[in-house]
Amino acid sequence: QVQLVESGGGLVQPGGSLRLSCTASGSIFRIDTMGWYCQAPGKQRELVATIPSGGSATYGDSVKGRFTISRDNAKNTVYLQMHSLKPEDTAVYYCTAFINNRHNYWGQGTQVTVSS
Repeated sequence: QVQLVESGGGLVQPGGSLRLSCTASGSIFRIDTMGWYCQAPGKQRELVATIPSGGSATYGDSVKGRFTISRDNAKNTVYLQMHSLKPEDTAVYYCTAFINNRHNYWGQGTQVTVSS
């Protein structure tokens, strides 16, 4: 069974930084695109960033220039480095990965709160 586990969320002041991590585990022989989405209270889940197994990353408009997505294929892990955080970045952040050319998996989510 495949599982995605996120870590690194928390409370940070405006202008601060956080780094999220997400590791896929289980019976895995292939991981294609990995990514991050976020969902704030009362809003739909929206794209933060995605990164293919080879190629360029894609970012949501609200995070361009502030967030960077990266991955370590040897560790089945995707990262999201967040800088210049704003109160409007407050949300639950979900990791996603398309695994074994079969299914798009989601993590359980990690809360990011930006507040003074």
